[in-house]
Amino acid sequence: MQFNIPETGQKRVVIVGGGFGGLTLARKLSKSEFQVVLIDKNNYHQFQPLFYQVAMAGLEPSSIVFPLRKVFQKIKNVFVRVTRVLRVDPERQEVHTEIGALHYDYLVLAIGADTNWYNNQRIRANAIPMKSVNEALYLRNTIFEDYEKAVTADNYEERQRFLDIVIVGGGPTGVEIAGSLAEMKRNIIPKDYIDLDRDEIDIHLIHGAPELLNTMSPAASAAARKFLEDLGINLWLDKVVTDYDGETVFINDGSTIRADKVIWAAGVTCNTIEGLPKEAYTHGNRLVVNAFNQTEAFGNIFVVGDQAYQTEEAYPHGHSQVAQVAIQQARQLAGNLHRLNRKQPMKAFHYRDLGAMATIGRNRAVVDLPFWRFQGAFAWMVWLFVHLFSILGMKNKLFIFLNWVWNYFTYDQSLRLVIKPWKRTT
Repeated sequence: MQFNIPETGQKRVVIVGGGFGGLTLARKLSKSEFQVVLIDKNNYHQFQPLFYQVAMAGLEPSSIVFPLRKVFQKIKNVFVRVTRVLRVDPERQEVHTEIGALHYDYLVLAIGADTNWYNNQRIRANAIPMKSVNEALYLRNTIFEDYEKAVTADNYEERQRFLDIVIVGGGPTGVEIAGSLAEMKRNIIPKDYIDLDRDEIDIHLIHGAPELLNTMSPAASAAARKFLEDLGINLWLDKVVTDYDGETVFINDGSTIRADKVIWAAGVTCNTIEGLPKEAYTHGNRLVVNAFNQTEAFGNIFVVGDQAYQTEEAYPHGHSQVAQVAIQQARQLAGNLHRLNRKQPMKAFHYRDLGAMATIGRNRAVVDLPFWRFQGAFAWMVWLFVHLFSILGMKNKLFIFLNWVWNYFTYDQSLRLVIKPWKRTT
C-alpha cells in the first residue's frame, strides 16, 4: 500500500490529526500554493464538546461528526488519507504510517489528547472514558443495557449495581454528564421504565479539588455546584479516586462506593509520536514549541492544539487545552507558513481568550466571558447558540436544532437505542 500522492512541485504540508486545529489549518491552506495532506485515523471530524449528548441519547452520532472528504470536495491541492501514523523521521522528513511513508516539507502535528489514567491500569481496564464518538456510544449502550437488567433484578442490592453511576472529574465534561444523567433520571425513567423507582438511582460526582469547574470563575463554580445539588447529584469534592476494580470505587479518605459504571473525566494527557527526542516533550506529553508553533529541535515541524506547550506572558504555564486555542493557533500558523515559504518573517502567536462555558441541564449553564460572567437560563441559551454555530455542516446544525427544540418542549427524545457492533459468527 502507498499514499499515491502526486508530485506537483508544490511544497507539501502534512497535517497529522483532523481535530479542531488540524482541520482549521487544512481549510486555511486549501486554496494556496501548498499541497496539503491531511492524515487521520478516522475519515471524519468529531465535535468533542457534544460527546456527552451522544452518550446521554440526546443526539445521534452523525449529528456531531462531519466527513473530512466532504470538507474538501472539488479542492485539488488537499488530499485526505485515513491511516495511523507510526512514527516520524525528521532527518529524512518522512511520516511513516500503516500505508507507507510520505515525504513532507512542513509537518504539523495536531494529534490532540486522550484520557489520563494516571498510570492506574485497573481503573483504565474498568472505567469508561469519553474522548471519542465510539466511547460515547459505548457509554450510551451500557447505561440502557443496565436499565434493562435492573428491570429484571430480583432485589434492591442487585438493582443498585445497574442503576448507580459514578462520574470522576468535575470539569466541564463531568458536570455536563452529571446534569444530563440527572435530567434523564427525572424525565425519562418515569416514562420508559415505569417499573423502576427513579429514587433508587444514585449519581455521584467525585472531584479532586474543593470547587467544581476550577478553571472558571468562583461565581461559575458556585453556580454549577448549586445546579447539581438542586438536581440531586451527590457531590464528593476534594476527594481523589485511588482505584476501581469494576465493582467498587476506592477514595483517598477511605470511603468506597459500589457501582458497576464509572465514567472517567478526570483529565487528559497528550498523544505521543515516535521519532521525536524525549527532550522535546514536557509534562502531560506536550511538545514544547516557540511563539511560531515550531518545535525547538526542528524548524519545519510545527504543533497546534492540545499537544502544543507554548508560553507567553499571560500564560506562563502554557495555554489551556481547549478548542479555541487550537483554532487560533491553526489560523496563525497558516499565515506563518505562507510567510516562511516566501522567506518573510513570521508573526508570533498571542492567544485571545474568548471565554469558557458549561451547561448543567435545561436552563442551567455558566458562562465566563472576558468582561462578563453570568449563569442560569440566559447562559444556557448562549451555550446553545455558540455550540450550534460551531458545528460543521448546515444539515448537522438543522438536525441538532430540531432535536434540541423537540427535547425542550417534550422532555423526550427517540434515541434511546442499544446498537451493538456486529460480529461475524462462525
